[in-house]
Formats: sequence, structure tokens, C-alpha cells
Amino acid sequence: MEQRGHGRKGKYQNNILLLTVLIGFCILALIEIGYGHAQMKVEKERLALEESNNQAMQELKQEWNQIKDGTSVVTDEQEQEQAVSGSDQSETETSKVVAKAETEDSSDEQDEDLPDEDKDYDMQIVILGDSIMDNDRTESGVAAIIGEECNAKVYNMAMGGTTAALMPTEQYNYATWDSRCLLGVVNAILGNINTEIFDDYPAGKILKECDFDKTDYFILEYGVNDFLTGQIPQSRYLEGGDTLAVDDVHTYTGALENAVVLLQDRFPDAKILLIAPHYCQIFNGTTFMGDGYSIDYGFGPLINFARGTGYIYEQHKDENVIFYNAFEESGINAETADQYLDDGVHLTPEGSRVYADYAARLINADFRPEE
Repeated sequence: MEQRGHGRKGKYQNNILLLTVLIGFCILALIEIGYGHAQMKVEKERLALEESNNQAMQELKQEWNQIKDGTSVVTDEQEQEQAVSGSDQSETETSKVVAKAETEDSSDEQDEDLPDEDKDYDMQIVILGDSIMDNDRTESGVAAIIGEECNAKVYNMAMGGTTAALMPTEQYNYATWDSRCLLGVVNAILGNINTEIFDDYPAGKILKECDFDKTDYFILEYGVNDFLTGQIPQSRYLEGGDTLAVDDVHTYTGALENAVVLLQDRFPDAKILLIAPHYCQIFNGTTFMGDGYSIDYGFGPLINFARGTGYIYEQHKDENVIFYNAFEESGINAETADQYLDDGVHLTPEGSRVYADYAARLINADFRPEE
């Protein structure tokens, strides 16, 4: 009896073991099936993603081919450099941005109209400047507002992206001159250089049709691009008495001085309005990097260039030169930048109005002191 009990007990244990093994196999099978389903799902997602990527690549190739074939137009501004804008807002990026700012070529979009010869004007104004004067040539632009408020015949020779000074690689040589900087425009007016470099710009047309001897005011508006290049010193004179080993014409204030003297010698009866660069803010994309008080590309912040303009004025203030300190007197500052600055550098229509209003008041006060 006892042996039979032991036998039944052994069979029972064997059955339990077999059942356990079978259950284990079932569990493993279920795990395998679940894993297989998961792999299939992942594979389907991978194939779907691959198909989506292939489709996107085909669309990009098609768009690129359209651009190469000239069947589509890219309208976004490429900067900044330099602009720049861009920009482009490191030492190299900033000067290409705004550069931005700043290498805008207005010849493709500007329809420069010469002043209405039938209108009775009180004065003649010739503007030499960069994109602040060139960017908007409509009735809401700075030049047009000055002309309206001063009842002036305005010849706007400004060109976006230009500097006052020659770049380090450019030489002051009449025979080989190829720079559209302030000194280039002045020497073109004086007949010292070949003017073909201006043919694709409003300045080229004005050079042929304007009687500069009738000019009452020359406006010189530069400085932002000189600063943004990171290659043009504000001055060759350093604190402590040292000097940079560069010619004056390769510095901002040296170029202004040279231009003022040349214009005064040739047009002694004309007044010169020096406009300092206005307050600017510098961005890297949408990230604020600093402003005209803090950003320094190697030759001081923009405020130093503005004060350099004032220094040139002080040297010539008794010689038919007046001064507009746009950096500190235009009303464009950190508090109003969102309202008056479009991209941190260029002016909105409201900014153009306040900027031009002040310039017009200075000219009118000088031209009509009795009023």
C-alpha cells in the first residue's frame, strides 16, 4: 500500500512538472508572438518614415530644379550679411547682415525720379549716404520727408551698403578707382574719377543731370556700415597718443574730414550737414546681442563713431558745417527701438519721420534763421 502511495505521488509530481514546462512554453510563445508584432509595427513605421523622407527629397529636388531653371523666385532677403545683415551678427555675420544692413543694392527696385523742374523750390539739397537714405525712396522715406519739409529740390545719391571710408584693400588712386564709398561719390562729383561704377544706381543719373553748383546743402550720412565691417577704424588716433598704421582715408573720421574739405574747396557757398549714425540694435537671428553702446567689433562701439562725427563738426563748425547727432537727438533709442527700427538698424516709416523731422528742422533753422 505504501509503495502504491509513493507511485501515485511520483506521477502527480511528474504531471505538475510537465504542466509547468508546458505553461512555460506557452508563455515563451506568447512573448515571441508579442515581440514579432512589435517588430512588425516598428518596421511598418520605419517604411512609412522612409517613404515620407523620399517624398520630401523628391519635392526638394523638384524645387531646386525649378530655381535653377528660373521658374520660381526666391524673395527672402539673403544677408546680413551681411548684412549684413547680416549679419550674421558675429563680427563677420553682423557686417554681412544688416548688413544686414546692409549690402542692399537698390538698383533693381528703385525708380529714381529727379526733382520736378516745374516746381518752385526754396533750396537744393544733395544727399550722400547709405541705406538709411536709400532704402525707402517713396514719400515715406527720409529724403522725401526732408525735401517736403524744407521745400527743397533733393538729389538723393545714397547707396545701400556703402561706407564713408575706403576699405583696407582699396587705394586712393583716381586712375583705378572702383569704390562707391563717400569719398568715391565726392570725387565723382568733382570729376576726379571715372563715374561708370555708378551707372546702375540713381547716383549715376544724378551725376549727369544735377548742377551741383546750385547746391545749398550737402547731407553726409554714414557710419553704421563703417562700424559693422569690423575693418574700418573710427580714427587712426588711439587713447594714450598712439596711432594706427593706416591712412586717414581708411578710417571713418578721416574719410569725413577728407570729404568735407573737398566739398568746401569746390563749393564754398554750400552748407554741409553731418549726420552721425543713429542708435542701433544688433541681433543674431532673433537673439538680441547688444546695441550701439555695447557691441564692439574691434574699433569701439557705434557711439564712438557718432562722437567722431561730432569731432569733425567741431573742427569745421565755423566753416558752413552743421551737425545732427542722430545717435542721441533723433529720439531713436532703446525705449523706442521697437517702434522706430525695423530690424535693429533700418528705420520704420515712423522712425523715418522722426529722424527726418529733426534733420529738416536743423536745415530750416539754418536757412531761415529769422523764423
